[in-house]
Amino acid sequence: MEVLVALSDGILVALEPLNLGLAVLGVIVGLFVGAMPGLGSVNGVAILLPFTFVIQSMTGSATSPMIFLAAIYYGAMYGGAISSITLGIPGASTAVATTFDGRPLALKGQADRALVTAAVASFVGGTISTMLFTGFAPMLASVALDFGDPEIFALMLLAFATFVGLGGDDIPKTIFSICIGLVLATVGFDIVSGEPRLIFFDSVNWFSRGIQFLVLAIGVYGIGEMLWTINSSRYGTTMTNVDVSFSRIMAALRSFPEAWKGTTIGSLLGFFVGILPAAGATPGSLMSYGVTKMVSRDPKQFGQGSIDGIAAPEAANNSASTGAMLPMMTLGIPGSPTTAVLLAGMVIWGLQPGPLLFSEQPDFVWPLIGSFYISNIVAVLVNLACIPLFLWMLRMPFTILAPLIFVLSLIGTYAAYQNPYDVWLMVLVGIAAFFLRLLDYPLAPAVLAIVLGPIAEPKLRQSLLFSDGDFSIFFTRPIAGPITVIALILIFLPLLKLIRDKIRGRRAA
Repeated sequence: MEVLVALSDGILVALEPLNLGLAVLGVIVGLFVGAMPGLGSVNGVAILLPFTFVIQSMTGSATSPMIFLAAIYYGAMYGGAISSITLGIPGASTAVATTFDGRPLALKGQADRALVTAAVASFVGGTISTMLFTGFAPMLASVALDFGDPEIFALMLLAFATFVGLGGDDIPKTIFSICIGLVLATVGFDIVSGEPRLIFFDSVNWFSRGIQFLVLAIGVYGIGEMLWTINSSRYGTTMTNVDVSFSRIMAALRSFPEAWKGTTIGSLLGFFVGILPAAGATPGSLMSYGVTKMVSRDPKQFGQGSIDGIAAPEAANNSASTGAMLPMMTLGIPGSPTTAVLLAGMVIWGLQPGPLLFSEQPDFVWPLIGSFYISNIVAVLVNLACIPLFLWMLRMPFTILAPLIFVLSLIGTYAAYQNPYDVWLMVLVGIAAFFLRLLDYPLAPAVLAIVLGPIAEPKLRQSLLFSDGDFSIFFTRPIAGPITVIALILIFLPLLKLIRDKIRGRRAA
């Protein structure tokens, strides 16, 4: 009851005209930032952090500027789906998984349904995670502390286990695709020994910083998709003709319950992954996509325009964004790159994140939590209202859209890292992705491996250093053990099925 009273007081503060206006402005800015390839929530929050000092000087409180930045964070999570669905270019790394099914559904003339599903799933995921945050913050923070290096590696292994099914029935090609992603993820300097790895152009320093994930994502789903569309010539002079009307949007809203499974998995799994330090929304969205496909009755629909394939990552990235705020506020440990920037802002404003924040600064904490609910409502309303504007892009002739995709890919890559070599690399990756697709190699497992590889490798090595090279550490610890066993079962089951089918085929011959 005490929590509900504090929350209601916080919501009333968040609804004050200034705070509500900042929440609306932050959501709109976040939508733009999230939809623009190469920007993302980190860039938006970092760029606008200095502006919040003006807000603080006007209000004399850290609550209003934090509400503004948190609203940008939420808006960016919503906005990433816009360009993923309409253009096939992930607005941010958190929206890569949305591209897998959002783009195919848009090309079938159902972009309105894809956008409605993404918006509503984001709202549900954000709301569920905020409710979990509100009721169980201290307990969940202690659970996150129980996850050491072996537990996080076991969780990453479980995510890799779901990858095996992402490439369809051709398991060898799927495994090969995963290996390509893992190799690309190791380029750069070894984080443990400091030795260079796979740096073939050391004098030019192309790869000394490693290969950035967003470079690969934009190359694969921007340039690669554009080349694939030009080659196939399946869509004529226009991408798709969508008849936007109020009745179609309402029909899409009524059909949303069909995506209950993906939304539920994304909301819960995304929040859980989000509270783990250094995990963030990108692994959460990708893992949710893989798990949803794994438990689906019709996994072959994934990659062809599955509603669950859109709902799962969109619910997960919004849920994870709230989850990442939990260790930042209760432990002083950022759960994602964006919350690291928010943490810096809190310290500058004179706040001390940690276990005592809830008891010593309730006037800051509860209005901020209240703003989470408000920002979610504002974001879903703005998204639904702007769907006709988003669909306008799909009515453009492809002769105009293809150069637009190319230019946005170039600008987005350069804006993210300010490095011309990354732009060239993005183009080369896009061409390579096009040829791999011609050879029927699945690209999704490679993209997912590139994301989780840099997280899994240090956790594996640090765990083995801790255990003097004994792999039993992944089986004997109470949390890591069951997760590792489940992951190994999921990995070997498809392989055993493949071997069994080959044996049966030889006997039949």
